Amino acid sequence: MHPPNPTIQPFRWSATTLAQRRVVIAASLGWMLDAFDVMLYSIVLATLMRAFAMSRTTAGLLNALTLIASALGGLLFGMLADRFGRRRMLTASILSYSVFTFACGLSTSILTLAIFRFLLGLGMGGEWNTGAALVAESWPTAWRGRALGIVQSSWAIGYALAALVAGLILNYAGSAHTSWRWVFFVGIAPAFLVFWIQYSVPEPPLWERTRAASITQERSPLRPYLRPLIVLTLANTCGMFAWWGLFTWIPAYLVLPTAQGGRGFTSLSLTGFLVTINLLGMLPGYLLFGVAADRFGRRPTFVVYLFAAACAVPLLANARQPALILLFASIAAFFGTGFFTGSAIIGSELFPTHARATALGISYNVARGLSALAPLTIGALSERHGLSWAFGASAIAFAAAALLGLLLPETQGASL
Repeated sequence: MHPPNPTIQPFRWSATTLAQRRVVIAASLGWMLDAFDVMLYSIVLATLMRAFAMSRTTAGLLNALTLIASALGGLLFGMLADRFGRRRMLTASILSYSVFTFACGLSTSILTLAIFRFLLGLGMGGEWNTGAALVAESWPTAWRGRALGIVQSSWAIGYALAALVAGLILNYAGSAHTSWRWVFFVGIAPAFLVFWIQYSVPEPPLWERTRAASITQERSPLRPYLRPLIVLTLANTCGMFAWWGLFTWIPAYLVLPTAQGGRGFTSLSLTGFLVTINLLGMLPGYLLFGVAADRFGRRPTFVVYLFAAACAVPLLANARQPALILLFASIAAFFGTGFFTGSAIIGSELFPTHARATALGISYNVARGLSALAPLTIGALSERHGLSWAFGASAIAFAAAALLGLLLPETQGASL
């Protein structure tokens, strides 16, 4: 049975097909658990710095390695997904980041931790573009923004879940010198998702048809799309520099003593804080971007979100009372994270099917690799001027991303 025409019927979950629902659930769970595994590092960062006697610069460098690896993983899995299928590469990427998150808990030195974080990043990079391509090619045009908004919003749930699980383990897992290991061991959980995806989620019929029709064709699939690809990659780079610089360091910033430029939160209050900004900031930011983009257009929503994030970061950095910190952090999370839905929508609609996963891998994961300097930069700036001043670099990067967004074409209504 074909789904109703989305141009004449309001979006309803029950009006979609079983295959479409399974695709969104699979991509959402993969992205949620990607966030869960990746953000465990940021949440235990202060503990790791004590355990390995790491400086802030070294701690930022380790996260930078993960982001560099994600760029390589995005390119690798993107090309493989265009050739062998979205579902196969989605399962491979999930399995990869799960196994190496677990391996982080076995680290005995900064070097081994760095190696495992790099390998984890390869899978982390591959999940996003394979999942986004899978959803974009399975859902009708008028509902595509909402579908990708649902997928992107699962990152907030994964982040909140990571904060909750890590907080409980760090408080109740015994020795403070070993509790961080158990936090990483929990990261193996996403590996069990791949069995359901492999046997229950179909490849998009659009990809199947395009693959069959283009096996014998020779082409340079991205050459006509170089200009928008470069602009989207640069906008994503600035946005991700801002995001990784801010959200990698917010947990450490909040728990550091006030004498060291922090805010003196306890680990339990930090857990509650992170859960709150994810569920009240990031989650609705992702979801409402999809609704706004379907109603008002992709480009204006993208630009407004980024400008609003640029304004929210200085307010957060200068707040002193916990209530104000929570308020401005939630606003920064709403706009500064929600714009990623726009990156998924615009990227999916800009590029052709035979190169969509590859192009998404470039525009998103190359940007993530280029933004790898963000944790290192914020860490180094904070050692000179304090984290409050260092977060100014994130505000500037959000503003630059908004300006670049003005150069993107409007893709609303594009048929894949």
